[in-house]
Amino acid sequence: MKYPGVWKMLALALYTALLSCLQAQELQGHVSIILLGATGDLARKYLWQGLFQLYLDEAGKGHSFSFHGAALTAPKQGQQLMDKALETLSCPQDMAFSHCAELKDQFLKLSQYRQLKTAEDYHALSRDIEAQVQQEGLREAGRIFYFSVPPFAYADIARNINSSCRPGPGAWLRVVLEKPFGHDHSSAQQLATELGSFFQEEEMYRVDHYLGKQAVAQILPFRDQNHKALDHLWSRHHVERVEIIMKETVDAEGRTSFYEEYGVIRDVLQNHLTEILTLVAMELPYNISDTGAVLRHKLQAFQALRGLRRGSAVVGQYQAYSEQVRRELQKPNSFQSLTPTFAGVLVHIDNLRWEGVPFLLMSGKALDERVGYARILFKNQAYCVQSEKHWAAGQSQCLPRQVIFYIGHGDLGSPAVLVSRNLPRPKLPSEGWKEVEARPGLHLFGRPLSDFYAYSPVRERDAYSILISHIFHGRKDSFITTENLLASWHFWTPLLKSLARETPRQYPGGAESGHLLDIEFSGSQLSFSQKQPEQLVPGPGAAPAPSEFRVLKATYRENPVILAWAEELIAKLASDIEAQATRAVRRSGVFQLALSGGSSPVALFQQLALRHFGFPWAHTHLWLVDERCVPPTDLESNFQGLQAHLLQHIHVPYFNIHPMPVHLQQRLCAEEDQGAQLYAAEIAAQVANSSFDLVLLGMGTDGHTASLFPQSPTGLDGDQLVVLTTSPVQPHQRMSFSLPLINRAKKVAVLVMGRTKREITMLVSRVGHEPKKWPISGVLPTSGQLVWYMDYEAFLA
Repeated sequence: MKYPGVWKMLALALYTALLSCLQAQELQGHVSIILLGATGDLARKYLWQGLFQLYLDEAGKGHSFSFHGAALTAPKQGQQLMDKALETLSCPQDMAFSHCAELKDQFLKLSQYRQLKTAEDYHALSRDIEAQVQQEGLREAGRIFYFSVPPFAYADIARNINSSCRPGPGAWLRVVLEKPFGHDHSSAQQLATELGSFFQEEEMYRVDHYLGKQAVAQILPFRDQNHKALDHLWSRHHVERVEIIMKETVDAEGRTSFYEEYGVIRDVLQNHLTEILTLVAMELPYNISDTGAVLRHKLQAFQALRGLRRGSAVVGQYQAYSEQVRRELQKPNSFQSLTPTFAGVLVHIDNLRWEGVPFLLMSGKALDERVGYARILFKNQAYCVQSEKHWAAGQSQCLPRQVIFYIGHGDLGSPAVLVSRNLPRPKLPSEGWKEVEARPGLHLFGRPLSDFYAYSPVRERDAYSILISHIFHGRKDSFITTENLLASWHFWTPLLKSLARETPRQYPGGAESGHLLDIEFSGSQLSFSQKQPEQLVPGPGAAPAPSEFRVLKATYRENPVILAWAEELIAKLASDIEAQATRAVRRSGVFQLALSGGSSPVALFQQLALRHFGFPWAHTHLWLVDERCVPPTDLESNFQGLQAHLLQHIHVPYFNIHPMPVHLQQRLCAEEDQGAQLYAAEIAAQVANSSFDLVLLGMGTDGHTASLFPQSPTGLDGDQLVVLTTSPVQPHQRMSFSLPLINRAKKVAVLVMGRTKREITMLVSRVGHEPKKWPISGVLPTSGQLVWYMDYEAFLA
């Protein structure tokens, strides 16, 4: 054959295309969507439109649909109410009218109302779906039940679905739940347990519609795409504070029954604002498309929240509220509600990234404007000598530096991502976001719009439309898991209990409230800026991954080698160490890490200290692989280097730090002091089977590793775990792990960097097991893993 390579490529392409076709066929099937509470307010305003948008997006892509509106209402009246809701359905502005009319007509034909009250009603629905699927020769893909009903109805509906309306084998079930998910931790736990007896965790989709809002949904992708430029700023070292705000101009009139039970903290802060907080504060997973990793990192953010106390919050209530409650709920004239309609809460996160940074969460009704945003305000320590009139427009380092996820409304009027021009220009997906057109005269947060890189969605979409699409596609990262829900309630319940009898500050509402609700904080204490006035003038009535490393994976001495440029190599190694640590802590509660000295690990120590804020240092024991026989304060000391570049920047319990005992009895490495034996005994007592989770080594230009040197038999074999050795360079006396101890490790990482290592790298690649000549060649974990980390400078001859 003349061109065998071409034929192979064509065959591979044909195979891939055939496989894609088979997978597409496999995905085809019928999906039944049952909207419970189909005649209610939420369904009428948002859900039917969201389902219609799903149909517009998915029609003709391989699935067939049926839409069942369901409620307790009798069939005739229910159908009339549903028909009225469906009259308002609309298409995107860029869709042709005739095409819209055609698709809308199809959707209406696929939508029908039915009364669902009893188990037999659900059984009948299931039979009808099965008959339709069979009659049309389809395969059932799955069923979606959307619970747009009060939580007290969840249990009966769940029981009926589980017993009478589950799809058959091979088809999926997804149940969608609307908040509130409980009133406190106890009630949330009870509801979760009840639902868990009917549904698997993967079948439940708890909706927080703020996670579908476009600016909120962009937080993680924005952080991931701009990781290199902004992540080092995204921490306590550079962030002054974070504000997460949702203000409303409307009051609670018509909803006082709900509000009396929940109030503003349960209605907004415990869910919407807390979810945004976790997206801003969580550690980025390696791959933000990994739903499980995203949810785990969110849970870690919840678990790092410092407990709230009474002084962490201020609460208010607009003046007309109690009168509205008396009127709507038939309360006596003497009734005065203690339910807050305004709340500000100061939150702190106890981890290395965010320690000391105040997160201000605030929401309220009957305020002066409707707006929502998450605003990250950076510290500014610049001073500009020239007057402001000489500053470069929007780019001076003396101007505020901020990143704002603008959820909507307000003066801008639409969702947006805003980044100060004195920060690096951000990256956003060009297919979904566009630069905001100039709007002279518009000011946001005290600065003209021109001071920001400003981006808005190419096409605005309703949050429910986005979330319904995610439900259909099985994307769980936009929803609340049981574990995260209970973690949130665990955080908020103590504060709610402490505020139960608190009298909220009265405010007139709207612009008349003036500065009454202004707040300030000091440490962990939050308070109103103005003292409580004696009397208020009554108002006129009711009044928002890291990118993959460019590394080459190959083999070196029959073991894996990671090849990259120095900066990427250090970042990769640091990420791998953190991953190993997380697994070890999850498995056994502790991570045993042994580190070598020298110059190569310095960049690694700095990376771990300043970039890996999610590292489980509190559960990590740090050991030295080798040490020079000098006082611990000596600049030659490996421990001194570890202290300068790592330990002083992290929080490790002092009893988890294990320096080598080279300085005993005011002597250095005297054999009679038995320092090596003491360290070996400490290892045996603290480290299970003397098997470290990870040992980090280097390789010298003479092939030595740790402080095991060529032509010296000490530490290359035998029973000793720690030995005294002699180096050919000063300081000559050393203490070191032996090869037998190193080879007990679960993982050994060898870091080799710099062009001075090229010759030894090439030489060692060709030698066998000759530890007396080349000690590094004796590193071969008995039952663990050996991985080489080399930069191109060391590897390329």
